[in-house]
Amino acid sequence: MKQVLLTGCAGFIGSKVGELLLQQGYKVIGVDDLNDAYDVRLKEWRLNQLQGQANFQFHRLDIADKNALSEVLDNAAPFDAVINLAARAGVRQSLEDPWVYYKTNVTGTLNLLELCKDNKIKKFVTASSSSVYGIPSESGRPFREDQPTDHPLSPYAASKKATEGLCYSYHHLYGLDITMFRYFTVYGPAGRPDMSIFRFIKWIAEGEPLVLYGDGSQVRDFTYIDDIARGTILALNPAGYEIFNLGNDRPVSIHRLIELIEELLGKKAQIDRRPAHPADVPATWALIDKAKELLGWQPKVRLEQGVKLAVDWYLENREWVKEIRV
Repeated sequence: MKQVLLTGCAGFIGSKVGELLLQQGYKVIGVDDLNDAYDVRLKEWRLNQLQGQANFQFHRLDIADKNALSEVLDNAAPFDAVINLAARAGVRQSLEDPWVYYKTNVTGTLNLLELCKDNKIKKFVTASSSSVYGIPSESGRPFREDQPTDHPLSPYAASKKATEGLCYSYHHLYGLDITMFRYFTVYGPAGRPDMSIFRFIKWIAEGEPLVLYGDGSQVRDFTYIDDIARGTILALNPAGYEIFNLGNDRPVSIHRLIELIEELLGKKAQIDRRPAHPADVPATWALIDKAKELLGWQPKVRLEQGVKLAVDWYLENREWVKEIRV
């Protein structure tokens, strides 16, 4: 039985990756600090879906604490891979406390790379972000993995850019097999409450004003959580050093997203219009040919289906989810 260290196992993407790993027969050692970046009840709900399964163990710790990480590695059987999905995420929030973003995203990643090197764990999978692309010219869309990423627009994007550089250096110096994913606007049931789909569902369902930054014409490459998790696990195969876009390749405007949620809930949004945020980009759009060719991956869930699943989950858990601050 192969064993994987999965960081961020109570996070949105991490918990789904853990679920699929267990289904595929892996032993999963999960770590998460259950921080209060957003309501911990969501993290506890996700973690509860993994707890109690025979091949899952959980350790509460911060990946910025190298000694705590080292103790977990010392007390477990040899690991076949590390999947690092622990991160401080969110563009706008990173302007408020950039230090914590660098502590987790950069120092935490460096700790894991050092421990992979010292413990001879050859495979390292980690999350970057579509945010590293900044605002490419029209000729730079859809976003390609080989195009420049020299102008990150937020501390969050800059921290992810820094982790890409660290990963390449450890591949070059120590031969680590490293796969990095630039995820595009991940959504689905039990998603992050700072993301637009969670926020819009809650605001429309509860009759609260929907805060809209910009004019709503901006587009996002919304990608369903199960598709993201499938792609992430495919990276456990040897790859050398690779960066992949994982996106739906079908950008949709924020206006269309709001209309879809209105249709599913049978309610109209009360829109509170705000100026566009300087850290936001007008469009994201993933070119996914590389993931199709090298990983055999492509998205399966269309936006209409995925948003319905997210709405259904909200309504099923409405009693406590409606209290979550977005």
